[in-house]
Amino acid sequence: MSFSTRSKSFAYPVLVADIGGTNARFALVEGPNTPTRMSGKTATAHHHNIYSAIRKVVMKSADPKPRTAIIAVAGPVTGDRIPLTNADWVIKPLRMISDLGFEEVIVLNDFEAQALALPGYHGEDIEQVGQGVVREESAKFVLGPGTGLGAAAMIYTSKTWIPLPGEGGHVELGPVSKEDIKIWPHIERVGGRLGAEQILSGTGLPRLARGVAAYMNCERQFETAASITKAAEDNDPVAVKTLEVFARGLGRVAGDFALTVLARGGVYLTGGVTPRITRFLTDGGFREAFESKAPHEELMAKIPTFIVRHPDPALEGLASFARSPDAFAVDMQGRQWKAALA
Repeated sequence: MSFSTRSKSFAYPVLVADIGGTNARFALVEGPNTPTRMSGKTATAHHHNIYSAIRKVVMKSADPKPRTAIIAVAGPVTGDRIPLTNADWVIKPLRMISDLGFEEVIVLNDFEAQALALPGYHGEDIEQVGQGVVREESAKFVLGPGTGLGAAAMIYTSKTWIPLPGEGGHVELGPVSKEDIKIWPHIERVGGRLGAEQILSGTGLPRLARGVAAYMNCERQFETAASITKAAEDNDPVAVKTLEVFARGLGRVAGDFALTVLARGGVYLTGGVTPRITRFLTDGGFREAFESKAPHEELMAKIPTFIVRHPDPALEGLASFARSPDAFAVDMQGRQWKAALA
């Protein structure tokens, strides 16, 4: 396996990009000691491909032009053609080099980028939920309910941070409380199972709401996550109960991951759903479920949990890597392309 090596540096300026199914966000890092400079945001649907988006959003105003590109995409990077999961774009790093003049292109997983941001958070970047104290230079975990449920760990060893992306959002999620046990039979299975992402995500929330409505003997037609969070703001009982169950489930899964990597550096919540359900994460249910891990309640009480408030966590993670690549050990095998030498 090939990793970024110590004393490595990138050719600046470095373009960092967070490419999602709906939007593409761009920023520039002009040197190892410079702040991140936002370059723009655009809908993927407004461009035929990433090359067009970079030309129109970045290249028109960037001077000097970026020489390196570090890109985060939702999903695995498995070859020279990288299709987006929820958009028509196919990213071809070698074409980015030939068409846009980059000297080097690196493509990482989006939650790997989220993990790269964790060591640098401070101040208003994060909001703590419940008790616990960060132990420095200790493992961290990021969990993000958005369209799906993203997950990644950040491990510290040998004076180096190592991001570990994965598909942790697909772990099993079963009922625990007496109320859960009554609700779970009403939730639609997917592929014969109920994984965490099938409930704890924007796409999973309507599925959970239908189960809660059946349990409460109520008629509701919630088609989207946004309709549920909006109804909860109006104190609709089904929507409120759905988000209470959601928060408890998220707390249990977050606690499981905290135990898995002994995340004494904290567990961090990101994703599009998280900022819309803050009151359900801070009312005590999430943290109680997080800590209820007998026989390790005392240990769990010491591990802090946070809501990430930084507006562009993936971009900031990529920028941290661009500025200080020697601080991280990032797997480059099959994810790094360079221009051929003349």
